[in-house]
Amino acid sequence: MIDPVLLRENPEAVKRSQIARGNSPDTVDEAIAAEASRREALSAFEELRAEQNAFNKVVSKAPKDEKPALIAQVKELAQRVKDAEAASKEAEEAFRAAVDKIENLVIDGVPEGGEDDFVTLREVGTIPSFDFEPRDHLELGEMLGAIDMERGAKVSGARFYFLKGIGARLELALMNYALNTALEEGFTPMITPTLVRPEIMAGTGFLGKHSDEIYHLEEDDLYLVGTSEVALAGYHKDEIVDLGADGALKYAGWSTCYRREAGSHGKDTRGIIRVHQFNKLEMFVYCDPADAEAQHDKLIALEEKMLSSLGLAYRVIDVAAGDLGSSAARKFDTEAWVPTQGAYRELTSTSNCTTYQARRLGVRHRPEAGGKTQAVATLNGTLATTRWIVAILETHQRADGSVAVPEVLRPYLGGLEVLEPIA
Repeated sequence: MIDPVLLRENPEAVKRSQIARGNSPDTVDEAIAAEASRREALSAFEELRAEQNAFNKVVSKAPKDEKPALIAQVKELAQRVKDAEAASKEAEEAFRAAVDKIENLVIDGVPEGGEDDFVTLREVGTIPSFDFEPRDHLELGEMLGAIDMERGAKVSGARFYFLKGIGARLELALMNYALNTALEEGFTPMITPTLVRPEIMAGTGFLGKHSDEIYHLEEDDLYLVGTSEVALAGYHKDEIVDLGADGALKYAGWSTCYRREAGSHGKDTRGIIRVHQFNKLEMFVYCDPADAEAQHDKLIALEEKMLSSLGLAYRVIDVAAGDLGSSAARKFDTEAWVPTQGAYRELTSTSNCTTYQARRLGVRHRPEAGGKTQAVATLNGTLATTRWIVAILETHQRADGSVAVPEVLRPYLGGLEVLEPIA
């Protein structure tokens, strides 16, 4: 949720953010009214409770013969306190419902508009060219005995697959390389739960517009995560954290991820670009809000370091406000060039969620010893995922269907330099 103080003191900034996202600014006025009602109800409850406490002291000191009459007043006052408490809780729930309609305040400079209104910040690397007709990643994967979509569909349905042989080894090599990169940067490795409670999924902001993307186990009331960001955001729920000497808690979460891909019928049905299940290594950072933008730059730099080291041509885009998730105040995507599509395709996203998730999940820190607590900022970013295999195979392919292994991955593949087609 956004800062209630900001909502009261600078509602026009919140309205501008909502408009930039393509949302109605009326949600801001509704939340302000609900917040005023909440404060009024809470004040009335606290005044009555103070009156009750004071009256109880009078009753305890009153002469015995006066107490029966006073006790009747005690009961009447207790009922009024009970009613006021119920009204306060109801007003609090109404405020939370109203404020939850307001998405995170976008950072100044984020482009307005929708999916196609991003701004390209930079293009890096040389777009590969071939003196032969390049094969797509699925054809290469089948020649290498690395990808089996047909049996994936037989076992689990459309958009499922098997990685086998060198395909399985390649994904593990990529993930381990990413993990070592994260370790060198001071991240704590985590293998996270892939099922989470509703309050954790809601707290991260994933049960809004795109809730139809999420698998829900109704009998258990648990959600399958689409990223370990969800579990890592919930890791310190309702805690006061120590950000340490570095001023940040940094986790690298390795997990299987699940997405329903609702609304994507007919899109990317070939191969492993858009699938229901994949693996991912996700960076997650808790830090002081004042440091959030600097941490964001560090995350995108790590993603670019990975992509460059793998010999991939890519671009970095500043995602438009209307295409941000509800929690993100700014998001940078990196998109690698996929030769057979003649286009850049998303490989990573890294988001600065400022204090939005932390307020919903109750994660705070104490900036000064003995001082007041305040919400931390949270950030997330992808360091490797299954989809990267698409760009690696297509970029480094050879005319005979073999694929050169990027040098940085060779130590994780027993020194293997070339992936050869199977007989």
